[in-house]
Amino acid sequence: MKKIKKGDIVGRISYGKDILFVVDRIIKTNSRNEIAILKGLTIRIKADSNIEDLEVIEKRIVKEKIQLFENRIEDELKKCLKYIELDKRGKDVLAGKILHLDGDKKYSEKSLRCYRSLGLEAIVKNIKENEQVRFVKSLLERYRPDILVITGHDGMLRGGTKYNDIYNYRNSRYFINSVMEARRWDNKGRDLVIFAGACQSYYEAIIGAGANFASSPGRILIDFMDPLIVAERIATTDESKYVTISDIERNLRDGIKGVNGIGAMGKKKIVTKM
Repeated sequence: MKKIKKGDIVGRISYGKDILFVVDRIIKTNSRNEIAILKGLTIRIKADSNIEDLEVIEKRIVKEKIQLFENRIEDELKKCLKYIELDKRGKDVLAGKILHLDGDKKYSEKSLRCYRSLGLEAIVKNIKENEQVRFVKSLLERYRPDILVITGHDGMLRGGTKYNDIYNYRNSRYFINSVMEARRWDNKGRDLVIFAGACQSYYEAIIGAGANFASSPGRILIDFMDPLIVAERIATTDESKYVTISDIERNLRDGIKGVNGIGAMGKKKIVTKM
């Protein structure tokens, strides 16, 4: 068997290799076993596994999975563009400004390309989940966005149990702390709209901290595009309209099982020419 190393794309044998992961790092335990810390290749989940349970995936299969991922993104972008074009016909508009904090470097780069292809003003920063709370206030002060996205990777340590134990989630507590810090900045009535969370995140606690939308009510894997779709819809909806999850759920891969929330006012302004 090929030795597993950092950067390899692998699957967990005991799970039928259902999800492709990138090996983020390898940790040696006291018992001389090796544990791999994994990040989803095409979904926002973080996990760990004994090295013995991992298998390097063939390049052909990886290429096929990545192509399916890219095709899905293109399909979703086309839907978003169609919505934007229909909504702005005959109008001069100013869409809401987005600040997006992402714990994954590749996903942050891909998110920025998606926002640009949609013609949206977005600042995307690659900041590790556990460090986002340190930077969120200064970034809000600097960019003064209308919409804040806080995301990266997450996952439950004991899947399907202890939903109310914050320590059963890999990164949810960091998302919660960042949302709370953002709301402290927002206490002067700036009306910031916040999306926060990743795969299997502690939805109720993130909403309780002050997010408008969050993942994941069903403790399921969310799609890469889900946070972007929420941000895009808020940014391009007229400021006089209230956006609910029912306005967005049909565009999300798994609907309200993956993302839900209390809703928010749109951030698009009609520009009056003098």
